[in-house]
Amino acid sequence: MQTIYPLKIQAIRSKGQQARLYVYFPLPLAAAIGMKAGEEVQWELLDRGELRLVRKQLPQLQATQRVSQGGETPMRPPGKQTAKDKRRRGANASSSRSDS
Repeated sequence: MQTIYPLKIQAIRSKGQQARLYVYFPLPLAAAIGMKAGEEVQWELLDRGELRLVRKQLPQLQATQRVSQGGETPMRPPGKQTAKDKRRRGANASSSRSDS
């Protein structure tokens, strides 16, 4: 799935200096790839209509779940449900109704 973020190039003009052009980086896109403020990047000119933004150093991937000792994924106590479980059960129930 390709997501597009249209934006405009911005010019900053200071007295006695040449105008500088700025491109902002949309926050949803930065969050999706884990980009942080202060990160160093560089532009690659592919042709007159296409630029590529390259990160100089990729951040380390962070786990979204902890693994307990013994290499097993921790289990929730029986009977406890998360909102995700409730939604999943609701979707399964509606799809099984439509199958019959």
